[in-house]
Amino acid sequence: MTLQPRQGRIYGDHYLETTPETALWGFLPNRASSPVLSVEDGAVVTLDTLSHEGILEDQGRDPLAYLAGYGVKADEVLEDSRAFAASDLVHDYDDGPHVVTGPIAVAGAEPGDLLRIDVLDLAIRAPYGFISNRHGYGALPGEFPEGTLRRKGASVLDPDSYGSNIHFTDVTENGGVLYGNLRFGEGRRVRFPLKPFLGLMGVARDTDEPVPSVPPGDHGGNMDVNELQAGSSLYLPVQTAGALFYAGDPHYAQGDGEVALTALEAPLRATLRLTVLKDAAARAAVGLVNAPFVETATHWIPVGMDPDLDEAMKKAVRRAVSFLELTQGMPRATALAYLSAAGDFEVSQVVDAVKGVHCLIRKADFGA
Repeated sequence: MTLQPRQGRIYGDHYLETTPETALWGFLPNRASSPVLSVEDGAVVTLDTLSHEGILEDQGRDPLAYLAGYGVKADEVLEDSRAFAASDLVHDYDDGPHVVTGPIAVAGAEPGDLLRIDVLDLAIRAPYGFISNRHGYGALPGEFPEGTLRRKGASVLDPDSYGSNIHFTDVTENGGVLYGNLRFGEGRRVRFPLKPFLGLMGVARDTDEPVPSVPPGDHGGNMDVNELQAGSSLYLPVQTAGALFYAGDPHYAQGDGEVALTALEAPLRATLRLTVLKDAAARAAVGLVNAPFVETATHWIPVGMDPDLDEAMKKAVRRAVSFLELTQGMPRATALAYLSAAGDFEVSQVVDAVKGVHCLIRKADFGA
């Protein structure tokens, strides 16, 4: 079940590994970033993404040794994870944890366009992952982790000094379905189905300033919308020439809210189609979005984000009303009434400084 770089089936026109030369750690590309790959409009790209779990400072920045403590064999540890952790890349524990692959320049993309990212396939790369809760983070900072403290001067030389609470989660298969197993007590486990998605996909912001990887925004980034599974599409407003697309933060499963701090974090091989939308009619079909917008086979999903969860909710409602007005010709008052009766507003996450709410609008409600 371990999918090493360059092994197994690779789809598409381009393949990009995650290496110290093709990725950032804790930060996102900006308009000054140089692309690590340039592709044509409509290209299909396969990315081997890496999880930050297993390589962070509170895990010793040595995935081979760290995973051995959970009984993982050396040949089940990803080669690219080992190389990335052992590199001389500078990383501060209190910066974003994410390994961000890219950026990828898409031919013809210009500010004012939309970049459509079709998620064609997501393959798990390892039979394990981690769910983590760290001091100062999560939905209950100051309450969890319980029973530990982050000691002053905590460092990679003493991983336990961070006081993190990290749960190893193995993956098993039953009846063709993959499950995560969170084990506890005397031989007990809670089992849940895997629903892989990329927590982080985005375009470069139009700034020369460093862009931290944690807070999401109109550029996309660390949105953690768990509907972005295989078969979904993400629409992002382009801010810079070439769009400079990137991806990371792979998840095997995540509950809405992501309350501990992380989801089930684990590496994925992602196959994506990158398409530039310039035509006004194409843009109008998704409501002329100026913020991230998600589409699945069954739902349209406007997204609201703000440091204040109440404001994120208001933004999601406004964008859902505007979407129905623009694409369905629905009067705004009627749209609000429909959303109150049939729209599902879900908290994407509350742990990334900027909180997210996404609205699920059923396509079937609007007929053929």
